[in-house]
Amino acid sequence: MHTRPLVEMESIRVEYPGGVAVDGVDLRLFAGEVHALMGENGAGKSTIVKALTGAVRMQSGTIRIDGEELKTGSTADSLAAGIVPVYQDRFLSPTLSIAENVMLGSEVTGRFGINWRATRRRAVEALGELGLDLDPYALPSSLPPATQQLVSIARAMVGRPRIVVLDEPTSSLDAQEVSLLFSVIERLRARGVAILFISHFLEQVYAISDRMTVLRDGRREGEYLTRSIDRADLISKMIGSDITSLQALGSQRQEHRHEPTGKAVLRIEDLGKRGALGSTNLELFPGEIVGLAGLRGSGRSELADLISGVERADAGRIWIDERLAHLTDPRAGLAHRIARSGEHLSDDGLIGELSVAENITLALQAMRGWTHPLSSRESAELVASYIEAFRIKTPSARTPVRELSGGTQQKVLLARWMATRPRVLVLDEPTSGIDISAKIDIQQRIAALATSGVSIVFISSELAEIVRLSDRIVVLKDREKIGEVANGPGLTVDTIVEMIAADE
Repeated sequence: MHTRPLVEMESIRVEYPGGVAVDGVDLRLFAGEVHALMGENGAGKSTIVKALTGAVRMQSGTIRIDGEELKTGSTADSLAAGIVPVYQDRFLSPTLSIAENVMLGSEVTGRFGINWRATRRRAVEALGELGLDLDPYALPSSLPPATQQLVSIARAMVGRPRIVVLDEPTSSLDAQEVSLLFSVIERLRARGVAILFISHFLEQVYAISDRMTVLRDGRREGEYLTRSIDRADLISKMIGSDITSLQALGSQRQEHRHEPTGKAVLRIEDLGKRGALGSTNLELFPGEIVGLAGLRGSGRSELADLISGVERADAGRIWIDERLAHLTDPRAGLAHRIARSGEHLSDDGLIGELSVAENITLALQAMRGWTHPLSSRESAELVASYIEAFRIKTPSARTPVRELSGGTQQKVLLARWMATRPRVLVLDEPTSGIDISAKIDIQQRIAALATSGVSIVFISSELAEIVRLSDRIVVLKDREKIGEVANGPGLTVDTIVEMIAADE
């Protein structure tokens, strides 16, 4: 290991109009190391990244690269110093080809300007290092989000960077793609590149990082070797309290599993859709949480879509309260009091420009019809009750949703669907991409909803969440249901992993 840091950030202070974002923060990055930057949403991670990459001006503090002060006032200065960011939102130009995006700013030139043939060849080589065989002439819009993310990473590697900033690089990747990314990170590490890694996935942080810096409320809590700090201690340092309440929640739900009683609220028989999901059977009882476990693409989200009417099945039947139902669209699902909250907030209709109150009441108002609007009093009382019940941190009910953190936005979306008084709530990755504190809060809300009698279908890529919350777990693989298991004290994440990994 190098004894002198490649990057030294000292006493960094950044102020925004609303207040101080970070104050007195130190950060060291060593060549050939992966350094995780940890903290809740609002802890200052994004601001530190912006300071390092020249995207925001510091009020005070110093950044040194290899002992030499970086006089950064722009992203161009940081790029010239070898600092290359890869952001969660990808930032690919929609009008440029894949090859042009990969080689942007690094085009191969000759006597007569850019040599496009050589440029495309170099782009194909960079993509090949990530296991991608793509048409270099195609546009990014032709690619799924996960592949677009990998294209962004390929672009970062082309310029032979000294420092790579990976900001939530795995948020849209499946397990195989994460493994591929980690192999690329290992190659960068071997080259002596310093890597700043930001992720909400603790398993990935522990798998790939050498050390970490923890931020809380805009200040540095400490720097630690990853191998020297356990997860419970890390979470406590991030949120300022311990996680015994979450551990107790898991133990309580496993020891006192909800036993199915009465008639099934929802029953599906041989439900399927060509190319999306094979013939599937499932029952859901009042107050029960059924977890859907499997890799991305296993059929779990497709099943959620069919149950809620987002997609229309072409085989099988759905029974609600022992009556045959025809769920042809989401409105039909809502009519049967089935609500679905998906992984991507914007795709599920969370409208950033609208206020917290408007977003919460949107689905309920749609059910009532726009000719029967909620009165101002009804709306105010309803919104206030959900802000309190879900502990939604917002300056006011009139605050635009775009100004809230990801975790708080997720709570607003949950409140919207609960306002429709659903009997069945389908939750697809409700804790994806949010900080630890919000994850804990949302999991506790989900458990409380089940206790109140709501039946829940729960999807999460974090199997620990599935095991912690579910009464029963349905395992899917290759768009087929391959097993079902009741939860209990003897069930572990390894049990589910073995079911997923087992050969047919």
